Amino acid sequence: MESLVVSDHVCLEALKLSMAQDVFSAIDKNRDYLRTWLPFVDFTLELSDTVSFIQSITVQNESRKKDEIFGIFVDGKFGGLIGFKDTDWINRKTEIGYWLIKEMQGKGIITSCVRKLISYSYQKLKLNRIQIKVAVGNTKSAAIPRRLGFRFEGIERAGEKHNNKFFDLEVFSLLRSDNKV
Repeated sequence: MESLVVSDHVCLEALKLSMAQDVFSAIDKNRDYLRTWLPFVDFTLELSDTVSFIQSITVQNESRKKDEIFGIFVDGKFGGLIGFKDTDWINRKTEIGYWLIKEMQGKGIITSCVRKLISYSYQKLKLNRIQIKVAVGNTKSAAIPRRLGFRFEGIERAGEKHNNKFFDLEVFSLLRSDNKV
């Protein structure tokens, strides 16, 4: 999939190596803001780190179908990433992860992008379960699955290492049969 139109102003573009500078610049300019909840920020120190990440996503391994990651573009400007993580094709389930630069927060962009990926995952990918994991305390991010009808399943204790400590994660899920989006 090359692109998904979310609205008149928002488009998701399949992650490509040509986006490396945009992705790195967004992380670098929003480093202090993003590092609060995103462990990868402190390991993304130069453009080559972003290039390596994109190559790891875009090069399909013969033994594993790749996860789809999209750049979020708002009126043509790069704003963040959203996509599928650790997709289990046998059991028809995936996780959606996302981040957005500070200046684009609070405008419903991620909510509309997640809604689009829900539809895409059920209709095109034929998945049955989607989950979103959010660090306990990240209330803005946790509001998104709640707003979209995901069910809170519980806490994954010490689910993510960040800043030399482990964070508990809230786990939300949406099944095909739950989908009202």
